[in-house]
Amino acid sequence: MQDLADTARALVAPGKGILAADESTTTIKKRFDAIGVDNTEANRRAYREMLFRTPGIAKFISGVILYDETIRQKAADGTPLVKILRDQGILPGIKADIGAKPLAFSPNEVVTEGLDGLRERLAEYRELGAVFSKWRAVIAIGDGMPTPYCIEVNAHALGRYAALSQEQGIVPMVEPEVLMDGGHTIERCYEVELATLREVFSQLAAQRVQLEGILLKASMVLSGKDARNRASPDEVARYTVDCFRESVPAAVPGIVFLSGGQGDEEATVNLDAINRYAAKVRAPWELSFSYGRGLQAAPQKAWSGKAENVSAAQRAFFHRAKLTAAARVGQYTPEMERETVAV
Repeated sequence: MQDLADTARALVAPGKGILAADESTTTIKKRFDAIGVDNTEANRRAYREMLFRTPGIAKFISGVILYDETIRQKAADGTPLVKILRDQGILPGIKADIGAKPLAFSPNEVVTEGLDGLRERLAEYRELGAVFSKWRAVIAIGDGMPTPYCIEVNAHALGRYAALSQEQGIVPMVEPEVLMDGGHTIERCYEVELATLREVFSQLAAQRVQLEGILLKASMVLSGKDARNRASPDEVARYTVDCFRESVPAAVPGIVFLSGGQGDEEATVNLDAINRYAAKVRAPWELSFSYGRGLQAAPQKAWSGKAENVSAAQRAFFHRAKLTAAARVGQYTPEMERETVAV
């Protein structure tokens, strides 16, 4: 268990966070379509190799969540992508679930699947180099949603996944994502987040999961994206940290936030406000990030599938990671958005 705790703490080291590069083939197709790039295995490999080889990125990135395809891929020169990360001191992780499917008898809600065969998959991923894993549950806010049933079955699956992950010597990153889709208030989001987290930690305890060897990947407490008068960053910080203080045990080494539909700058500003507020109230956990689009939107646009754009895309990735890492310690300023970066 000490090895798990050490890995968990390394992933939330001060000033660092996690790149979520675990988009499924279907999801990354949407990203590539937006920049006019064919969704081929070669292009997916080239894109992720470009990110992983960005010089100096380990200063800000502690780990990368990989997809099943990516953890097996080799770079253009034959080097496994996992080795490229490890050689920089970046820890490889893996997406362990197989996606959300309609929940029986509650057709507007979903449950994440993938428990069948998970022990064997995790053992293989460990051999391929993964030292942490991630399982995402999806909780939607709407009319009559989420139901207690939806929260319970997803939390139960998270508990079973986390136990199996720890059994294999892999740190589980437990992700109950409360979606920001809709017009709900920040107060409603707080209620749902609180109920979800309380159930998740109840299920983790029931499955004998050791909290010192996990990470929580969580959504911020936000107004719905379609809400009127959306909450300010200071309100987001207060509601988010206060919610966690009511539900997340101090034994958890760290909480990593997902960007979850926020724009690049919005996700950075909110993360900065959260860390500033957490310092004032002496929150017991490291509060970091595990961003996908929040780190990748800029480099994807700069790259656009062209080899001559690799350096520009790496500069964009480095810059976004630098700013997000600054927010992770409460030292971000809007002026930093205009900095130029040499890579």
